[in-house]
Amino acid sequence: MFPRPILDYEDDALLDAQRQDHEELLEFITGLRKLIESVINLKPNEESQRILDLKGEFDKAYEKACTLADDQAGNKSAISEMINIIMQVIRRSAGDDPMALKEFADEELARSNHFRLCEHALVADLLDPASLILEDELVAVLLGAPEDEFSSALELFDEEQRAELVQQAQSSISRFDTPDTDGSQRIAQMGTVG
Repeated sequence: MFPRPILDYEDDALLDAQRQDHEELLEFITGLRKLIESVINLKPNEESQRILDLKGEFDKAYEKACTLADDQAGNKSAISEMINIIMQVIRRSAGDDPMALKEFADEELARSNHFRLCEHALVADLLDPASLILEDELVAVLLGAPEDEFSSALELFDEEQRAELVQQAQSSISRFDTPDTDGSQRIAQMGTVG
């Protein structure tokens, strides 16, 4: 179903990919340290926008950690802890404002759900701006993904996008002589998520 053949890579290409993974990991760790230092160096009366910007950077760092090689559990835990600290500071500054407290609760729920989805490699890859998954490969990737990855990835798409995926998937599997029951079930699932 892929529009281009999947290649077997030479050992040199695999070693180069591992080197790039290592460089990306080192760059991430350096950036994460700088981000943590930014929080440590905050002034007691720092502007709320600066604090919110830092929280946004930690959110992006968590997403990035989910795309990296090796076990990132420690980094993700540290990022989550920093976000929690920032949110406590913001919550304290809001006082007892019920509207602000509801917004914080909604934001925490959304972040928790987003981070849960990012724990799935396919979701993290799809959200990564530097993803290697090309647009014309999306249907093939989705249909070939393990069930938990597939189900989680579908949560990223709205109803209209899922309808487009269903259409593309039906077109793709119609080229085969034998019906693919697993593929047909997946396509049906694409259309019913919501």
